[in-house]
Amino acid sequence: MNVSVVGAGVMGLAAARAIAQRGHDVTVYEQFELKHARGSSHGASRIFRLSYAHEYWIRLAQRAYELWRELERESGRELLALYGLLDVDPDPRVRLAAFESTGVDYEELTPEQAREQFGVAYDDVERVVFTRDAGIALAGSAIEAFAAGARSAGAEIRERTRIESLEDVPGDRVVVTAGGWAPKLLEGAGHALDAKPTRETTVYFAGDPIPSIIDELDGQFYALTAPGVGVKAGWHKAGREVDPDDENLEPDERIVDAVGEWVARRLTRIDPTPIRAETCLYTNIEGERFVCERRGRYVIGSACSGHGFKFAPAVGETLADAL
Repeated sequence: MNVSVVGAGVMGLAAARAIAQRGHDVTVYEQFELKHARGSSHGASRIFRLSYAHEYWIRLAQRAYELWRELERESGRELLALYGLLDVDPDPRVRLAAFESTGVDYEELTPEQAREQFGVAYDDVERVVFTRDAGIALAGSAIEAFAAGARSAGAEIRERTRIESLEDVPGDRVVVTAGGWAPKLLEGAGHALDAKPTRETTVYFAGDPIPSIIDELDGQFYALTAPGVGVKAGWHKAGREVDPDDENLEPDERIVDAVGEWVARRLTRIDPTPIRAETCLYTNIEGERFVCERRGRYVIGSACSGHGFKFAPAVGETLADAL
């Protein structure tokens, strides 16, 4: 088949590679350039983890892990750096039950052990859960590896080529991996996608590599290693709803302040003075689910609700299966 892919973030490139490797003719259309800062895939790193409270997500992450390692072998690049992950839940029993049913190795730490080993301050919980098969995906390297893999399999990637109407896009199938732009594009083609783009803020701090941290005690704060910078931290889904074409990419100072306060309170080995901040788009569906489905000629690979990057190779495989 002739297949067009609209959007060359990590999901579009993963899909293009998987589809081209199956022998289809693939053309990717990207309105900006690869690794641009307007969408959801830029930056140094993203959290990689197997840790979820539901078996479905763990199984998908386990498949993604296999495919990340396959892409590392193909590309000759390191794409995952596994520093581990600390989960801080008010009650981790549901998460631990999911670990048991899926074979995820974990360790339960007392607050004292967590402070001694990792410099985190969680004296207000009974236990912290540590998983070793976790850490970060190296986002920039991942984009380059997926793009190289797609091109090697015969895909063409057209940067700075904006699509205004899906109906004008050629191909037997059109894979829509346009992130925050997907709802408007699909609406123009007669398909509803009830997704809301938000502009999120992430904040960088000086510090050595750390295990990734997901803190569910007050909303959700997170932190992870940012190679070449130090540590990146954020407040999950605290951003405001936006039009993705809005060119205002200024960080939200309300979030910068809140994240700095969280770092000061919880990460004892990290200087809580922000070095810089940046923004990215989330494209949110209720329940944080993904949309990976075919509707006639269109195969939808958006949205990923702010936790999709780690799953990219598995989502690419799923979209290739959906053709």
